[in-house]
Amino acid sequence: MRTIVMKRRAVALLGAGVLALSACGGPSGGAADEGASDGGGEAAPASDRTEVGALSPRIVLAHDGGVTTLDSSDGSTLGTADVDGFVRLNPAGDGRHVAVSASDAITMYDTGLISQAHGDHFHYYTQDPALTELSLDAPMPGHVVPQGDRTALFADGTGGITVIDPSKLADGDLGVVEETAAADPHHGVAVPLSDGGLLRTEGTEDERHTVQVLDADGEVTAETDDCPGVHGEAAAQPTESGDVISLGCENGAVIYRDGEFHKVDIEGDYERSGNQKGHEDSPIVLADRKVEADPEGGIERPTEIALIDTRDDTEQIVDLGSEYWFRSLDRGPDGEALVLTTDGELNILDPESGDILHEVPVTEEWSEPDNWQEAGPMMSVADGTAFVVDPEAKKLTMVDIASGEVYRELDLPVVPHEIQVATGTASGEYEITPGADDHDDHDEDADHDEDADHAHDETSDGGGHEGHDH
Repeated sequence: MRTIVMKRRAVALLGAGVLALSACGGPSGGAADEGASDGGGEAAPASDRTEVGALSPRIVLAHDGGVTTLDSSDGSTLGTADVDGFVRLNPAGDGRHVAVSASDAITMYDTGLISQAHGDHFHYYTQDPALTELSLDAPMPGHVVPQGDRTALFADGTGGITVIDPSKLADGDLGVVEETAAADPHHGVAVPLSDGGLLRTEGTEDERHTVQVLDADGEVTAETDDCPGVHGEAAAQPTESGDVISLGCENGAVIYRDGEFHKVDIEGDYERSGNQKGHEDSPIVLADRKVEADPEGGIERPTEIALIDTRDDTEQIVDLGSEYWFRSLDRGPDGEALVLTTDGELNILDPESGDILHEVPVTEEWSEPDNWQEAGPMMSVADGTAFVVDPEAKKLTMVDIASGEVYRELDLPVVPHEIQVATGTASGEYEITPGADDHDDHDEDADHDEDADHAHDETSDGGGHEGHDH
């Protein structure tokens, strides 16, 4: 029995914008089908769902007053939700829900994309997006980090850490599997580990420099205090021993690997890499690089990025010749390093060599806002595509990462300050086990050959949460 892993490549250039091949024949509906589950939270009941042959990514935008969701195929507005306060967005970890942080709470937003396993194949459904009642009290909500099959939510105001199983969200359950806390409130982060343990920061409102790893029983198994200003994290390709996590510090990054912490050597005494992006199949972590401890005007606008090699604790510095900001970084489906620069270009780099593969004009020239909460150019990666937002022009440009070609532009109904793109599956890769050995009536699924390249894949956030110290 062979498995076809369907990955998107050139189909984006055809303007299809869909994620999966058609599902098997049979009655539509949902809840009556084998393996179907009830909707998440306050989402629409199964009877209000529509079964479809493919899923199109949905674009979730945070803006003044709430959240708006668009269909990526045509830019139509699928739903809006009013949310008070400054809204931040993070993937919840299941490919369907988005974690909305605002007003001392983290609330799950259902994008309405539903992918359900059914024996040797999937069924796909859509419903209206909705803000659910699945909410966590989180004073000063901070980083939300999906990693593996769990997601960690950090409350800066209390130091509280809540770990959830995001697969439970579709059943209307927040799926809390662990509640713990750092010793003191601080702007921190926690990362679930594959062995059931947890990596977390320790600190206070005034300073933070400690990172700990706790096993499944809560015992500290590794610790470093050599990470001043710890901020930002990314998961890289794991080793045979387990997870590899990079964290940003003000004296060079620190890497957790093989059960120990390792320091990245830097030139000079100060180098901050507080925003990082990883990829599960790449040992290289993409990070920002700031080298001024006391920049003029309080904001350093770097042109250099760091490519951190987690195998040997080294880094390669690449000067892009143009500035960028903390919303500029992401990773492609094959680990490509993406950086959006103020000259209006999306730079797509080979993470191993640092060579620029594509330079794609996507916006007009821009400058970093003085206030990090203000809207500025940004992107989200999913479905093999970079979704690049130019808030001032109220435009969104879709770039096929493999080819570096623009294949669609959309007008935006709002001026967004954050974006997440949902695909309906946690990994974004659709695996179909042909039915010769299971369902004889689905043998046709084994012959998708050419079509297999016409499904899209989403790269995960790699555990790297973008955010400023504030």
